[in-house]
Amino acid sequence: MRGLNRAEICDVNFSEFVREWGGHADAKPAADESILDGSALDARGFRELFESQLISRHLDLMARVLRVQNKVFYTIGSSGHEGNAMVARATRHTDPAFLHYRSGGFMAERFRKLPGMDPVMDSALSFAASKEDPASGGRHKVWGSKPLWVLPQTSTIASHLPKAFGTAVAIEQGKRIGHALPIPDDSIAICSFGDASSNHATAQTAFNAAAWTAYQRLPAPVLFVCEDNGIGISVKTPDGWVARNFRDRPDLDYFSADGLDLANGYGDVQQAVEHCRRTRRPTFLHLRTTRIMGHAGTDFEIEWRSIEELCAVEATDPLLRSAAIALESGLMSKDEILALYEDTRKKCFAAAEEADRRPRLSSLEEVMAPLAPYTPDAVAKEAARADYGQRREEVFGGKDKLPETQAPRHLAIQINNALHDLFAKYPETLLFGEDVAQKGGVYTVTKGLQKTFGPRRVFNTLLDETVILGLAQGYANMGMLPLPEIQYLAYLHNAADQIRGEAASLQFFSNNQYRNPMVVRIASLGYQRGFGGHFHNDNSITALRDIPGLVVGCPSRGDDAATMLRTLAALAKVDGRVCALLEPIALYMAKDLYEPGDGGWLTEYPAPGEAMPLGEGRVYGEGNDDLVIFTFGNGVPMSLRAARQIETKHGWKVRVVDLRWLVPLNDAFIREQAASAKRILIVDEGRRSAGVGEGIITAVVEGGYGARPFRRVVGADTFTPLAGAAFLVIPSEDDIVAAAGTLD
Repeated sequence: MRGLNRAEICDVNFSEFVREWGGHADAKPAADESILDGSALDARGFRELFESQLISRHLDLMARVLRVQNKVFYTIGSSGHEGNAMVARATRHTDPAFLHYRSGGFMAERFRKLPGMDPVMDSALSFAASKEDPASGGRHKVWGSKPLWVLPQTSTIASHLPKAFGTAVAIEQGKRIGHALPIPDDSIAICSFGDASSNHATAQTAFNAAAWTAYQRLPAPVLFVCEDNGIGISVKTPDGWVARNFRDRPDLDYFSADGLDLANGYGDVQQAVEHCRRTRRPTFLHLRTTRIMGHAGTDFEIEWRSIEELCAVEATDPLLRSAAIALESGLMSKDEILALYEDTRKKCFAAAEEADRRPRLSSLEEVMAPLAPYTPDAVAKEAARADYGQRREEVFGGKDKLPETQAPRHLAIQINNALHDLFAKYPETLLFGEDVAQKGGVYTVTKGLQKTFGPRRVFNTLLDETVILGLAQGYANMGMLPLPEIQYLAYLHNAADQIRGEAASLQFFSNNQYRNPMVVRIASLGYQRGFGGHFHNDNSITALRDIPGLVVGCPSRGDDAATMLRTLAALAKVDGRVCALLEPIALYMAKDLYEPGDGGWLTEYPAPGEAMPLGEGRVYGEGNDDLVIFTFGNGVPMSLRAARQIETKHGWKVRVVDLRWLVPLNDAFIREQAASAKRILIVDEGRRSAGVGEGIITAVVEGGYGARPFRRVVGADTFTPLAGAAFLVIPSEDDIVAAAGTLD
């Protein structure tokens, strides 16, 4: 029984069904006549949808055959879901689409929207992992197309729903701020997923945010398409669950359609699409589908489903119903259907064989090319661009109030000044998060921004980091520059996959055709006094260091923060990069360095044309070689204070190196500073395991300087406790001095 090939059975079933059909055929309808009485679908539309269904099916069948020959590398198919082609037909090619993996029918139909495109060859190249694949360049089998506004992604377990919602909101937001959208103003965002995925926490947060938005009568034209096949891999969805769960949700408008019957289902699909476009409200389309041929080629359903159940499911194959409609309506004869079926098979196999002959990625450089594009000269030029005209004077209240003319200030104020500058420089900039608007954030870092630039550009969101980062991706998709704020680093972990699995992966999986430019500001790290505990003193930087393509900066002083923000914004604008700025909370208001009242940690505001190159560190005590301390963030002023004690105690000349950029680490800079060091100390306020310190050590050792005496002063592998106990688990000045003594 294990050897039964259900794909072959479904293939044979279709031909046998057509040959053995014995019903009555009506007179052939004209192209613009209804395919069947009462159907909203005309004969031409049905014929094209049927062809799209057949393309999808034969791509699946081809993949099952050629996978065993190592000519195809993906077998999760769309069989049973071909009715999603109706959604493609009822929408426009300029409606951004975020699709799950069973979207072969949708893609085949959307290809009709633009002349000269070939759904068979393009799909075959993707199945074959050819570097000529126009979607991902051979990096993954994805449904995607730049001209068709299908954003490639590998996520299908709900993580794409927040960015689809965010894109819908961004369409409306762009109009409100006068931003020129890359798509028509009345576009909608389309998002497809399975019934099992609808239960995922990330899906639920998107549904909740959409309803929250609609409740306030704010437009959010997203079409959630739940393709309900009644199963998630091998776990069955309770009968009626999706309808019961979504039919009566306030502010999430519910429609249902039969995705197994083109003639019967198209009108309902069309109604849902038109409702979403007209009302600009979040709309839930419950599309009935089935799943045949298993979850993927490796899923032997006979091991966990009875043969009777499999036969019953296969009898609901939507292609059988489409063939019956073609015959009943008189549109096609048996021979015409079978000829079309076999002709489609030949085209899919021929395209697959041709795709197998096309080149594949063959070097690490080719694989990584779109992951983290960086054009330093263009970024530097953009970061230094300061053609504000009179705008800065208007923003800051006059020439005599420009921040560079003021006395030195602390970190929080200089970040605030830099944000005002960015908003003046880029009219498409948006800042949003929890408490950032009227209040100006928990630490007043964004104070005054909403008053100056208005609530359309600076606004509060609901308390949901996943939604905040989903919105950021949506705004980025529509050409804006989002600056989302995550209130505390610990809160990022609730939503890290929106960066790891979604935002940072888009350039890679779209071969740099789509980008998610953004600068995520995160109040971070420890050392707060009188306030804290784990969630407000989180030092887990490792979660960010592991995300490919992400840029992470961490300033310790105000002038650095300003010039770093300019570069991060330029990286986003020029190279489409996803960036994060870790802002040390404990240094926000720090004024003094060595003694109370010395003002040693206040800095002047850098002139608008100044920016910090990516990877550039700051060196205190250039030429001092007896001990070199590598550090960042809170570790910088601590190390400077400790250095004074070390110089007094040991007579050493100490150099303190502020890395400033944590991802990617500048290995060349680290080795350059280590080259002349007699001793090396690494002060890392993160945790011992997998922290920044490990990266520094690796750079030093691989540079050939591992024989130098060195030590790490690093946080413990623990969560941060409350009150004074917090300072027992993170480095202190005394720890730095003591560690230096062991290198004598």
